[in-house]
Amino acid sequence: MFGRWFQPSCPVDRAAKVWLEERLEWLSREFGESAFTGGPIVLPTKEFFPDSYDGSEDAAHALAERVCGYMDVSPSLIDLRFQSTPRKLWLVNDSGKYLPHAAGTYEEGNDAFVIHLDRDGLHDTMGLVGTVAHELAHVRLLGEGRLEWSAFDNELLTDLTVVFLGLGIFLANTPRVWESQFTTWPDSDLVKPEYMTPPMFGHALAHLAWFRGEQKPAWSRYLNGGARANLKQGLRYLWNTSDSAFYPPDGASQQ
Repeated sequence: MFGRWFQPSCPVDRAAKVWLEERLEWLSREFGESAFTGGPIVLPTKEFFPDSYDGSEDAAHALAERVCGYMDVSPSLIDLRFQSTPRKLWLVNDSGKYLPHAAGTYEEGNDAFVIHLDRDGLHDTMGLVGTVAHELAHVRLLGEGRLEWSAFDNELLTDLTVVFLGLGIFLANTPRVWESQFTTWPDSDLVKPEYMTPPMFGHALAHLAWFRGEQKPAWSRYLNGGARANLKQGLRYLWNTSDSAFYPPDGASQQ
């Protein structure tokens, strides 16, 4: 009786929902659906990161090589550099909202893809894996000529690529959401973030579980409380409504 009054809701607004589902479909064409459904879901465990980690640059290099393997990027193509900002100033925009500091940056060198990492982030392993994965996703998109720098959703799609390739848990646990970077979606007055928000990660990860036939994915325990709540909302929505433009092959979501 009460089900009619408490229908599951999508964790994201209509514009973000359309974008996510269309871009998941695009990623499946670019990388193959098997990258989404057949690859491992990388977890913050010894199984995936067996090397000891002490926050040093050498340890960060070893960790980055592991992430390269999961992102299908040859470490020989990456020039990993470290930088420090001794006196970071918390600047604000005209609206008084704080401007972000970059945990990592990507650029294309003559012989390699250059990734800069902020030394201040080396002791946050969850955040560091997410940062490295994000920058390597730039390699897969920009470096491999799949996407133009000028794309309106460059950073958003880079985050989503990390989810698609199996490392979404790390970004979902350490999202980069800065109100100072909010704009609006094309042809809409709805807010568009520069990077994916926690609800957007929830909807994307829910698709990952849905495609794999997982109503209660075991890997959800590695998400922090907020990220797990967004995933659960997304799962309830997809399993109850099947309302998505990015739909599993026949029978895949019925396992």
